[in-house]
Amino acid sequence: MSEKIKLLFLCTGNSCRSQMAEGWTRALKPDSIDVYSAGIETHGLNPNAVKVMGEAGVDISGHKSRNVREFIDAGFVFDYVVTVCGHANETCPIFPGKTSRVHIGFDDPPALAKSAQTEEEALNHYRRVRDEIRAYVETLPGSLEKDAH
Repeated sequence: MSEKIKLLFLCTGNSCRSQMAEGWTRALKPDSIDVYSAGIETHGLNPNAVKVMGEAGVDISGHKSRNVREFIDAGFVFDYVVTVCGHANETCPIFPGKTSRVHIGFDDPPALAKSAQTEEEALNHYRRVRDEIRAYVETLPGSLEKDAH
């Protein structure tokens, strides 16, 4: 059996999109990917992200919002860093080793939900992005090599 791919999902605050991506990857790809998530900053875990992932059968309630510096300072070496928002892509730090970067942008559910009239409408933004992230994770690890730079 080949060694697992070491993957980091990176976003601005490690509160929503990268957390959902980590949760989906842990649920769908446990035998092939060793996955983590972090943010350029830490904003805490978004309760709506926890809620909609729970609806889909993935519990991320125990996740912690982590700063990417924790991984860099600890000497973690990743095969791939996947940025899931534009800000993280633009401000992604340099990683040691032969880390490849991939950018796959997803809409920001908290920003979309600000204009929602009801809680259900707000949650629908989270659900749509959750499902888009799942569809992306289902393409892993094959799409990583194709999209890396």
